[in-house]
Amino acid sequence: MAQNGTIENGLARNTSPLPQPVKIPEIKHTKIFINNEWHTSIKGKKFPTINPATGVKICDVEEADKADVDEAVRAARAAGQRGSEWRQMDASSRGRLLHRLADLLERERAVLATLESMDTGKPFLHAFFVDLDGSIKTLRYYAGWTDKIHGKTMPVEKRLFVYISSLAVSVPVAVSNSISLFFLSCYIQAGFPPGVVNIVPGFGPTAGAAIGSHMNIDKVAFTGSTEVGQLIKAAAAKSNLKRVTLELGGKNPCIVFADSDLQSAVEETQKGAFFNQGQACTAASRVYVEEAVYDEFLRLSVERAKNIAIGDPLEPRTSHGPQINQHQFDKILELVASGKKEGATLECGGCAVEDRGLFIHPTIFSDVKDHMRIAKEEIFGPVQCIMKFKTQEEVIDRANGTQYGLTAAVFTRDIHRAMSVSAALEAGTVWVNCYNALHAQAPFGGYKMSGNGRELGEYALAEYTEVKAITLKLSERLTL
Repeated sequence: MAQNGTIENGLARNTSPLPQPVKIPEIKHTKIFINNEWHTSIKGKKFPTINPATGVKICDVEEADKADVDEAVRAARAAGQRGSEWRQMDASSRGRLLHRLADLLERERAVLATLESMDTGKPFLHAFFVDLDGSIKTLRYYAGWTDKIHGKTMPVEKRLFVYISSLAVSVPVAVSNSISLFFLSCYIQAGFPPGVVNIVPGFGPTAGAAIGSHMNIDKVAFTGSTEVGQLIKAAAAKSNLKRVTLELGGKNPCIVFADSDLQSAVEETQKGAFFNQGQACTAASRVYVEEAVYDEFLRLSVERAKNIAIGDPLEPRTSHGPQINQHQFDKILELVASGKKEGATLECGGCAVEDRGLFIHPTIFSDVKDHMRIAKEEIFGPVQCIMKFKTQEEVIDRANGTQYGLTAAVFTRDIHRAMSVSAALEAGTVWVNCYNALHAQAPFGGYKMSGNGRELGEYALAEYTEVKAITLKLSERLTL
């Protein structure tokens, strides 16, 4: 989840005319990428990628299987061996490559945002100002780190000298929901040596399973569902005990106290609930509102949700697009039906947009109880549950009463309350009077079944390095 700031922040900073999507982007790259070359899959398989806003096929992509994964791993391991171009490159030069790649992403930002919008249904401006902005800033952040990962020395026994070095994990693999193959054309232009980055598009039961159990992969970073994360960790344990970091699901609570700026709290919680049509691990799907302001908060929320602009994701003014696929669309509506059946009050939405395929109206439920499925299960859709609370201790217990612990938010003008509640919440990230404020400098990851390990910030570096202690015995005539 590499976001930096929010769509509103991006627009606020932008004083020039809004960027426009590329009208007919050329689909150049649909193959497997190994050793800086494009390959067809060894088994000759392909899979279609469909525009969820229109139902029209964008292209067919080569489908990787175990044999393709093996080839990619061989290339990666060769690129990291002693004597290779990458291993001999000094750290500052690696940083310059990352900066060059960030420059190229800036240049191709409109194309990449258009392709992301077509592929996922995400509104174009969200892809442009959030996803691409976050990716570019993350590249620049880590470009600055390349020559600043230092070792240590430490005093031990007499005539012994110990120093510590940090070395990159040989073959790490990142597994996430989607990636634009167009990005790799920028990567080649930046000048990275062959084998440093390889991309094998495919499916979990084939390519994914091969990665999880591969004996020559040293680390896997996975972003996705808790269920698949468990499978990857089990496969890693049964193979070579490869290191695994997981960024998984969330059922993220927002706590709104009566002393908060109510209008701002409504806007921030809705950005959290409906960003990317609710298809975000950080989705603000549980909103606990202090009873004194509950009715007013609910009224303002419903009023705002009804005015959300639904439409073509490539239209710059659109802020709400389709769900990613039919399976997710059906799952969301099934959970909405369960909410009504279990006694929650449907305040708005709760149905598909007429004659618009996979579009679902932004949905708000009131009178939600903690035992209901919509309050317990990750919906991964545009559904916001608004619940009432009386005391601070009560709401902390309810907010923590979930198997997840990814993000949370607190809305209050009382700094002491903000700090004490933030400390009590079981979540890897807590926002105060804001939501989805993610930055490359700050670590991101979850408690409990939301995963383990951290991405972003300095903390992520430890996930991708091996620490080595070297001890030298000094002669009696040579001491430090």
